[in-house]
Amino acid sequence: MEKVVIIRYAEIHLKGKNRSYFERVFAMNLERALRGIRHELHRTSGRYLVEKFPEGREEEIEERCLRVFGVHSCSIGLLVGSDMDALFEGVRLIAPQEGSFKVVTHRGYKKYPLTSMEISAELGGRLLESFPKLRVDVHTPENMVYVDIRENGAALVFCAFRAGAGGMPVGTSGKGLLLISGGIDSPVAGHMMAKRGLSLEMLHFHSYPYTNDGAKEKVFSLARILSVYTGCGRVCTVSVTHIQEEIHKKCAAELNVTLLRRFMFRIAERVAADLGCGCLVTGESLGQVASQTLEGMTSSNDVVRLPVLRPLVGFDKDEIIARAKQIGTFETSVLPYEDCCTVFLPEHPATRPKLSFIEEEETKLDVEALVEEALTTLERTSL
Repeated sequence: MEKVVIIRYAEIHLKGKNRSYFERVFAMNLERALRGIRHELHRTSGRYLVEKFPEGREEEIEERCLRVFGVHSCSIGLLVGSDMDALFEGVRLIAPQEGSFKVVTHRGYKKYPLTSMEISAELGGRLLESFPKLRVDVHTPENMVYVDIRENGAALVFCAFRAGAGGMPVGTSGKGLLLISGGIDSPVAGHMMAKRGLSLEMLHFHSYPYTNDGAKEKVFSLARILSVYTGCGRVCTVSVTHIQEEIHKKCAAELNVTLLRRFMFRIAERVAADLGCGCLVTGESLGQVASQTLEGMTSSNDVVRLPVLRPLVGFDKDEIIARAKQIGTFETSVLPYEDCCTVFLPEHPATRPKLSFIEEEETKLDVEALVEEALTTLERTSL
């Protein structure tokens, strides 16, 4: 008999002939999440078991695993033999000693000599004999006891399921470049795309000395929180200070943000190519601010060939804030540091700029030279 953490996966069971690939990546992500804790990870049919870990670490292991994308649920339980005496010994240790209860049995091993109902009835009867204050309630029990008969003469017994992060294992849907600011939205967007299996690199634009090092450190803090879910431990930073100064001096004031975002996308596409990323990811939400209109997004898309994923495009601010609080980024995102988009912010930014007007204003700038100059400021920081 051994204490184990039971991990069940989510959408992987829907995969066909390439299911083994998804399981392999999933196992790698679990191992990464458990780094620093001595353990063994074993796969059984439809389950992963974390075994041989130090006493008292099971709750920490469960918490770490619950944050791994692809996990449907986790349970802390016991790995026991599948004969009735061994099953009861395990059940007796985890079952309540008073109140109402119900035993539910699942037979992963269909050749077991008893049916699920027969196993539940036998174990329930033995529990009643051992604990007189217990009573059976099959409709609204106060306590549940679960029995999972596995192959090779093994079984799992446990009392609860805890819901996991769901989604697909990070790394099974390619790699994207997240444009991460210090705000609320972009970390949530990165979290959502990671949940769909997208591996992430991160790129942050700054305007030092108009923005200070505190703003950059804030982004690094957000990236560290995200790395718990995504596994990404690196942030690229690029200065767009000179670009903003040139736009401010030479172009129509109402296009300051629109033109800056076009430069950001050009730079991001170059960085993405260097990092092997197949898409860009932003935290834009339709209509949330002046630059996030349909025309503004079309203007940004116009300068890149990579697809731009905007997972928050249909979300309102309350929905985004709720998700930020759920994943633990909100408190850091609202720290009072300015990002580069607040520098030279016009009083009346264009909300529906015509592409022809944007392109005309852009002719006043040496676009390629400014992009190349910005790329010389690229820094990669390992967190």
